[in-house]
Amino acid sequence: MKNAGHTETVEVPESAEIIFINTCAIRDNAEQNVWQRLNYFWFLKRRWKNNIANGRSLSLHPPKVVVLGCMAERLKDKILDADKMVDVVCGPDAYRDLPRLLEEVDYGQKGINTLLSLEDVCRCRERSRPVESIVKEVGELWEQGVKEVTLLGQNVNSYNDASGSEKDVEPGSNWELSDGFKSMCKVKNMGLRFADLLDRLSTEFPEMRFRYTSPHPKDFPDELLYLMHNRHNICKSIHLPAQTGSTTVLERMRRGYSREAYLELVQKIRKIIPDVAITSDFICGFCGETEEHADTLSLVKAVGYDMAYMFAYSMREKTHAHRNYTDDVPEEIKKRRLTELIKAFRESTGQCYDSQIGTIQVVLVEGLNKRALDTELIGKSDKGHKVAFVNLPLLDRDNQTDKKRNPVIGDYVEVHITKSSRASLFGEALAITKLSTFYNNVDEPAIACGTTS
Repeated sequence: MKNAGHTETVEVPESAEIIFINTCAIRDNAEQNVWQRLNYFWFLKRRWKNNIANGRSLSLHPPKVVVLGCMAERLKDKILDADKMVDVVCGPDAYRDLPRLLEEVDYGQKGINTLLSLEDVCRCRERSRPVESIVKEVGELWEQGVKEVTLLGQNVNSYNDASGSEKDVEPGSNWELSDGFKSMCKVKNMGLRFADLLDRLSTEFPEMRFRYTSPHPKDFPDELLYLMHNRHNICKSIHLPAQTGSTTVLERMRRGYSREAYLELVQKIRKIIPDVAITSDFICGFCGETEEHADTLSLVKAVGYDMAYMFAYSMREKTHAHRNYTDDVPEEIKKRRLTELIKAFRESTGQCYDSQIGTIQVVLVEGLNKRALDTELIGKSDKGHKVAFVNLPLLDRDNQTDKKRNPVIGDYVEVHITKSSRASLFGEALAITKLSTFYNNVDEPAIACGTTS
């Protein structure tokens, strides 16, 4: 868009000539939020029309509304027919075509891209940015003072860069799927993979922390796990979506693995990265689910997740489930099962947080603690736990003077964990530090979470 002469505005939507809304359609709540925003943008269009009629508008054209992302893939016709709410719908395959589509709107045509992915393959047509472009962007973020980057993708650990000479790299074990897992798509076996990208980033930016989301359990080769263990700046936190603990329900979901394969992967991860934090996603009440729901409760207790996103199932149009199954689990049963799942999770997650008491962790300061604005700071540990501590002047381990200062946003702080709750840790701040300084001063077995006091 910048190359086509457009300038990004930091003002409110009311001042924009083009409004982009990036959408997610995985859950019904997210989709409803999008429709609410579209209704508001429709109101802006109507207000412009009234202002023009009364000679009060500073703009010659109403704001153009562009829908991107998952809803653009799945509900393109419905969106464009929604009472002139939207001008352009564009799927992920063709964002470079946006300037042309916007020009078509100027000539009175609806802008819909003809390269939208087919519904049967939209989750299999994956596109990966070249390694060099990612390294360049991370470098720019580092120059701006950014201390932590999250690598984001629909299935981030299936990353495959075959944009250059790397396409001739011979396949090795880095291309193998996790044991007991299969892919619903053709598995690529040439180019640079996710472990290669993480290796490059963590080497070139040793004082920057890296996280990633959202992965698929099938794409966890040993190389990736050992790299996470060995690099101090790759966070020891893995999001491992299970969705359900029932093998039969997993088969209906076409997840490509069994309960047993999932548990074996968890065991391998914890063997290679002993103090790893594992988080997950769960759905209650998928089509045809009976009291197989009990298998999900037992999986939660068996794994002991640090955090989980838990939802009642809501059917999405133009999905495999929509075409092949009936949403036959009553809403009251979905809600009951969700309540049971949340209870099981809360009973098990407390142990994860309690186990951190007595450790010293490096915490990236994110801001003031909203529950104690005048006295406390809050940040995230390597494992992604929220950590609160009193805001006091501290020594800087990398500053040779004895002068103390209060930590600021973006500082790494050593914190001795003294207390825990179900969702947070609390501790005593010891010093301001760098990542390399902190991890060079701890024993190898303790690197995953810091060290013990």
